[in-house]
Amino acid sequence: MTAPDAPLDPARTALVLVDLMDRITALPLAPRSGDEVVAAAQELAARARAAGATVVLVRVERPHVEVQPPGSDLVAGLAADGDLTVVKRTIGGFHGTGLHERLAERGVTTLVFGGIATNLGVESTARAAADLGYELVFAENAMAALTEDEHRAAVGLNFPRLGTVRPASAVVFAAAREA
Repeated sequence: MTAPDAPLDPARTALVLVDLMDRITALPLAPRSGDEVVAAAQELAARARAAGATVVLVRVERPHVEVQPPGSDLVAGLAADGDLTVVKRTIGGFHGTGLHERLAERGVTTLVFGGIATNLGVESTARAAADLGYELVFAENAMAALTEDEHRAAVGLNFPRLGTVRPASAVVFAAAREA
């Protein structure tokens, strides 16, 4: 197990950003707006990519409908070449998506989470990840919920039982090793 404040090994770490889609980031959120979450997530993703870590973008599609609602794509500018995109049809990002297998192929053992909603899509995906044996880090200011109480309960009560909660600025990736 990695020390809570140790730099993360980018070769074994993935940043998982959940449901950063226009129709979700536009909702009234707390304790920060969707725009604030996206800004923190973009900065974290840039640092993850620069270090060589995997970036996973999870978005939801409503099952059994022919056309998804407007705003169902990822927020413009979030995705970059080389990112993994996962489409989920349940609350969490692992069920029926192949995400675990794709991460295993890359040797990923640690997941850093951000997204919306803290207590729904993020927490459901994190709980499944914990069951699968991943080490978990939660970038608290790179997520929000529909209410501040829901967000605070997830980051204050639930996430510390699953992993480490820290601000996005304290998520540090180790320097890439020389070949």
